[in-house]
Amino acid sequence: MKMVRSWFVAMFGLWLATQAAMAQAVDLPDFTQLVEQASPAVVNISTRQKVPANGISQLGIPDLEGLPPMFREFFERSIPRAPGGRQPQREAQSLGSGFIISDDGYVLTNNHVVADADEIMVRLPDRSELEAKLIGADPRTDVALLKVEGKNLPTVKLGDSNALKVGAWVLAIGSPFGFDHSVTTGIVSAKGRSLPNENYVPFIQTDVAINPGNSGGPLFNLDGEVVGINSQIFTRSGGFMGLSFAIPIDVAMNVADQLKKTGKVDRGWLGVVIQEVNRDLAESFGLERPAGALVAQVMEDGPAAKGGLQVGDVILSVDGQPVIMSADLPHMVGTLKPGTKVVLEVAREGSRQKITLAVGSMPADDDQQMASGGNAVPKSDNRLGASVSDLTSQQKKSLELSGGVVIREVQGGPAAMVGLRPGDVITHLNNQSIDSVATFDKVAKSLPTNRSVSMRVLREGRASFITFKLGE
Repeated sequence: MKMVRSWFVAMFGLWLATQAAMAQAVDLPDFTQLVEQASPAVVNISTRQKVPANGISQLGIPDLEGLPPMFREFFERSIPRAPGGRQPQREAQSLGSGFIISDDGYVLTNNHVVADADEIMVRLPDRSELEAKLIGADPRTDVALLKVEGKNLPTVKLGDSNALKVGAWVLAIGSPFGFDHSVTTGIVSAKGRSLPNENYVPFIQTDVAINPGNSGGPLFNLDGEVVGINSQIFTRSGGFMGLSFAIPIDVAMNVADQLKKTGKVDRGWLGVVIQEVNRDLAESFGLERPAGALVAQVMEDGPAAKGGLQVGDVILSVDGQPVIMSADLPHMVGTLKPGTKVVLEVAREGSRQKITLAVGSMPADDDQQMASGGNAVPKSDNRLGASVSDLTSQQKKSLELSGGVVIREVQGGPAAMVGLRPGDVITHLNNQSIDSVATFDKVAKSLPTNRSVSMRVLREGRASFITFKLGE
């Protein structure tokens, strides 16, 4: 009887394990139908570009790219020129991916896949090749729109990247290392990621395996809709390490529509330099928690200046949409059409107020630089451990400032601890505008102790706020 009971218990346990395994298998998605439906619209993109040959290959010497610059320049100068002084040329090739968004032949891919190409070829799944024309490209979002001649071409379905949720399954199709129509899967790891030097794309982060050649390819949700364009990976080895980033399809299509209509992209612009609000800055500006975008610099005659935005304002929301991280602001403003009126909620001098202004059009070169310098003048001592002097009229003109003081010497104390250097210009201290050495000394003498104090510093044309604390 005991043997029968033991057998029954063992079989029942085996049945439970089998049911659990089956339930788990049911929960895992089947991607086969998705791949069958979506693959025909995914293409391989190859480019050719004529570039100056380094000439070393012609002499039987390996490529120069791995050599130190000093030796590389020496060898390049030593290479004989072609007749007439022309530099020999070689043909560079690159591979990437893309996808067809209209049956008459419009194709989306990354800008870096086709940048500076002399010839772009699009290869369809049936191995046929079509020469593509570049309609337009936007380096800021890394989106490019191509056009091939064709009719009734297969197309992808476009989804809503805003509706995508963290943890959702996603799938990529592309040509990593030239292996056409490779399929990889994973989940959405995060949304709204900001990457260094990428201010206008709230990237979708995934753990989908992406490698060189996947760039420009589509990222699908489980409904077979494109929700992003695979664009970048984070890597220390050159290969996939579990962090890949895709451009949201709504951002890409906004760019593509503008490229199709005008060949260029107009995006909203405030004309400010912003920085993150950390805990100390939040305390200094009287905020309950670190949030928003701190205005460190306002461009002269820019939309922000005309609308009344000031240095030291903390932008908390745009048309009611909260600005959690400073990187959120370029995403929000960049998608607006120039001329659009927006309502900004800002924290200013301990209170909140709303400012309405018209968004401007971002200039072609929005990296505005200013210089500082001048002759030595008498020093002034203060509690910060720095000697300062008034700006000369020439400095004020070159920096486009009405006032401020320039650091002549850092003697120690808080100034040294926060990394101030001679030549730095201080325009605000403890939320007060500094127009002269006298004002600076007056404000410095009244600084509170054991509390975060903010200071706006201009260095090499870039402004930022820093914080420090004075002891008893």
